[in-house]
Amino acid sequence: MSNGAGQVPDDRPRTVTAHRIPQALLFALTTLLAAFLVAIGAAGSAEATSPGDDLIKVFVVQDPAQTGGQLATLQSIAAATLGDPARVDEIFDLNRGLTQKDGGALSSPGDQLHPGWILRLPKDASGPGVQLATDTGGQGSASTPPASGATGPPGTGDEQSTMLTIPLAAAVAILGAILLALVTAGIVGRRKVRTGFAAVRRGLNKLGEPARRRRRLAHRQATSRWFDADIDSVRRAYGTLGEFAATDGEPERPVHALSVDDAGATVWLSASDAADAPWTSIDSTRWRRPAAGRQVPGDGGGTSPADLSTACLVRAGTDADGRPVLVDLSRLDGVLSVTGEKVVARDVVQNLLAEIARTRPGTPVTVLRGKADAPPLALPPSLQQLPQVTPQTVAVPVPAQATVRGAAVRRPLRGLVVVAGTPGSREAAELAALCGPGGAGWTGLVCGEAQDAHWRWYTDGDGRVDIPVLDLKLTVPA
Repeated sequence: MSNGAGQVPDDRPRTVTAHRIPQALLFALTTLLAAFLVAIGAAGSAEATSPGDDLIKVFVVQDPAQTGGQLATLQSIAAATLGDPARVDEIFDLNRGLTQKDGGALSSPGDQLHPGWILRLPKDASGPGVQLATDTGGQGSASTPPASGATGPPGTGDEQSTMLTIPLAAAVAILGAILLALVTAGIVGRRKVRTGFAAVRRGLNKLGEPARRRRRLAHRQATSRWFDADIDSVRRAYGTLGEFAATDGEPERPVHALSVDDAGATVWLSASDAADAPWTSIDSTRWRRPAAGRQVPGDGGGTSPADLSTACLVRAGTDADGRPVLVDLSRLDGVLSVTGEKVVARDVVQNLLAEIARTRPGTPVTVLRGKADAPPLALPPSLQQLPQVTPQTVAVPVPAQATVRGAAVRRPLRGLVVVAGTPGSREAAELAALCGPGGAGWTGLVCGEAQDAHWRWYTDGDGRVDIPVLDLKLTVPA
């Protein structure tokens, strides 16, 4: 035993030293050579090319299925990227007669746009929809770069001198390559130390993770108790919704989500809609007004009975500032699929059921089983549970285009179809018959993957839910 233990340490260090040190030096030399060649190439072409001279700002028209059913117009693009819908003529003048990839072109500001069109924007355009592109249209004058064989500095007469100059950026690159090579050589010889530190960090993270999870769960449970006791935020949210209801001279502006607090209110509108003063734009879809600028009372005044019966506001969770955010389930137009971390996904659906039970008691609900390994969801007693749908009631097959293919429309919450787990073929057919196009007009809440869902929410292990269509990430009550 003692001889074997003594032989291994004698041989291994010499083997590691003999192979690793040359590899580190070779890597360092290779890095230096590559950096030097790149620097020389950059020096020779730095004056031949001016990056950014041909870059322009553009807006790509998105498919309505990606924007909640709203097709962009020149006026909505001007409002979102220039902050002023009246500047629509500037965008039209930049794109008049330019042939798009589908062969179409703009001939008047009121022409309908098509998905995939690339529209040029003024230089001061900004916002999440603005992109940079290279101008390949060939219109307008373009500066011609000087020839690569240009002569030396003025004042040399007929004398020609050849000089290799390395710009400051290239010198910095070479110096950085040297430092990187030295650091790499040190890292190669200290892999075991690094591996040991990584193992220690992983161990500490594992020790601290249960405590962090308990704190997150306690916070989510406190949020659930707060939602149970608080009805004022929902009441005030309906009052805010009334500011965007239809009037004699103006149609309704769809509010997809909103948040109300003591400091004011925030609403999520379609990109093509705008809010009047005192509302101010935060980005292309969010608008904010202070509490002092409230135009209707917080007790629901100004909201028509039709709006109250159609809208179904539910608190989906809290934002990063701890404020409850409400979404309008009447705009789901079919099925909501909640996937990701299974426990958190169930908490999302349970919370939505509790919210509906508080604001709309007596709502009819039918429950589909889904996958056999998915435990059943608990229905609040104030909801009216109906017997499970039988296959004989499904009179139409599942349409090939499915619900996600159509444009989203608003529908009142007539009833709920709750699926605990990913639906099988039978449940998918029943879900389509009740919630799909031409169905009974009910709303589906699926705790799992539903292929025909119009809305998709994604959960993670930290107790959060991501709502991509609204660019929202909320903490879910537990």
